[in-house]
Amino acid sequence: MHSTESRRPPHSLRSALAIAACALALPAAAQISFYEHNDYRGRVFNASRPVQNFATAGFNDLASSVVVERGRWEVCENSNFGGNCLLLRPGNYPSLSAMGLNDRLSSARPANPRQAELREAPPPPPEPAYAWRRRANERLFEVPISSVRAVVGASTERCWVERQEARREDPNVGRGVLGALIGGVIGHQIGGGTGRDLATAGGAVAGAVIGANSGRDTVPGGMVRRCESVPSATPTSWDVGYEFRGVHHQVQLQHEPGNTITVNRSGEPRP
Repeated sequence: MHSTESRRPPHSLRSALAIAACALALPAAAQISFYEHNDYRGRVFNASRPVQNFATAGFNDLASSVVVERGRWEVCENSNFGGNCLLLRPGNYPSLSAMGLNDRLSSARPANPRQAELREAPPPPPEPAYAWRRRANERLFEVPISSVRAVVGASTERCWVERQEARREDPNVGRGVLGALIGGVIGHQIGGGTGRDLATAGGAVAGAVIGANSGRDTVPGGMVRRCESVPSATPTSWDVGYEFRGVHHQVQLQHEPGNTITVNRSGEPRP
């Protein structure tokens, strides 16, 4: 009959199994990560179990962006899961402002599937090509920036309303000549002798005046709407280039860069 002690694995094997178990458990240790600033910048607070009060970790009312690694999480603005709470599904949330929870989170816990009354956040946006958020215990490097180009927004249309002054059109010469001829003919048919000649001349003059002014209407003043295209001068992003370990990188940042950029060992930007 073998003793219980004889059936136990050797000490070295037990140690190896324990190390392997710890290694397998590491990825599960960070199910949700809270970041101090938007776009996963600043300090990081990781959690894998319910946190009743962020104050115990020095992170109360500080979270501005979140990454949910696995599962669904309930995040709340008050401690002990009180106040305004929101359900977050797995994904990256670069800003909590639209949810009304920026710098307001105080507790979080894995969501109970039976909590159907919880308000769910909008689906997270797709992760960019560069996974810029900082990982725990990640080695970082400061790299000089070699090029920066500001990208401005689209042109806008600027419109205004102005008063249009009244104006009078120029005399119509052609109509004046035609009026003189018609007036002369009409005047020639009036009276006789000298009187006829006077009537002819008078009719010609009157016809010329009437003809010249025909079609010469007064244009009334009024309000006129005018528009012009105005180029934007406000940058919406910055195209940044840098060299790291012999490889050129080109990335787009949402904030104006300094003289250097922080990257990991693969050259990926980090906040």
